[in-house]
Amino acid sequence: MVRISKIFRSIKCSNPNPNPDPSKSSPSSSRSRSSFSWLVYLILSTNTPIKTYVGVTTNFSRRLKQHNGELKGGAKASRTGRPWVCACIIQGFKDKSEACQFESKWKSFSRKLPRKRNDTVRQVDNDSLLLLQHREAALNRVKGSLVCDHLEINWQLNPS
Repeated sequence: MVRISKIFRSIKCSNPNPNPDPSKSSPSSSRSRSSFSWLVYLILSTNTPIKTYVGVTTNFSRRLKQHNGELKGGAKASRTGRPWVCACIIQGFKDKSEACQFESKWKSFSRKLPRKRNDTVRQVDNDSLLLLQHREAALNRVKGSLVCDHLEINWQLNPS
């Protein structure tokens, strides 16, 4: 009789961690686990159409390079409007789940909030400012709906 694992090699072995002793793990794997932290970011496009993008990552500089097309892996939604610049970084999340929940709420409130109408001549700077103000208003709603006292919110671009 032939074992199924011999036929289907892609099946995982019963012990997915052959080295359960943490003292024997490689220094790079233990270092990378303890040194990263999840953050939520807001980026702003610098070319028309002026847009914003909210995302989650553990390595913002790498992620921004991906959005700008310098590295593979940027989100499809961020292909137009390149290059992107950092508008806001939010740090201090305890895990990926908390960061993703925050990101989801921020995006949801951004969609639901009414937008300010710009009846003046459209200017890139004015469009950017209106978008940042809209995202800031949505962020304030998120702060009212979740416990955010432990988070550090750093605006790189002034939305006021």
